[in-house]
Order: sequence, then C-alpha cells, then structure tokens
Amino acid sequence: MSNALDVTDTTWEAAVLQSNVPVLVDFLAEWCAPCKAMTPSVDKLAEEYKGKLKVVKMNTSDNSDVPSRYGVVAIPTFLVIKKGEVAAQFRGQMPYEKLKAAVTPHI
Repeated sequence: MSNALDVTDTTWEAAVLQSNVPVLVDFLAEWCAPCKAMTPSVDKLAEEYKGKLKVVKMNTSDNSDVPSRYGVVAIPTFLVIKKGEVAAQFRGQMPYEKLKAAVTPHI
C-alpha cells in the first residue's frame, strides 16, 4: 500500500493548496511504466518526511482539470507546492537520491 494519498480534481484545493506543510504531487497514470518505477521512491520519501511533507498522487487518466491547469504534458511530473504556490517542478524517472535532492530544499 502506498504512503502517498490519492487526490482528484475535486479534492485538490483542500488536500494540496490548503496544506499547512509542503506537498509533493506525483502526476501519474496506471499504464505509465516510469510512473510505476517511481512509486517505491515516492513512498520512501513520504515515509522519510512524514509530518514535514505531504505526498499525494494524481491519476492523470481520471483527472484532467488540475494537470492541464499546471501544464502537465508528460508523466511522471512532480510538483512541490508550498502555501498554495508551485515551488518546484521536475519530471521523468529518476533515482531516489535525485528525487530527494530536488524536494529537500523546499521542506
């Protein structure tokens, strides 16, 4: 079971924009092999930064409003959102240490 919470277009504002801690958003799809390959790293980060970072995932096949609003054109795409604003964006499959290094400055 994943440590990342599922969010939808409907729950986006409450779960992400109103969060009192930074949020890592993983935009993915079930059919996406690189997305699946990133799941263990995303889950590990969620566990490691529990209480300091909220980690959520959004299935782009089921939700199109939020991904299009944030210009998500390829998956996996990751956003770090702080106080309702995008603090960082990166995409593609990467090793855990690179993901952690990209997220850590925003916590």
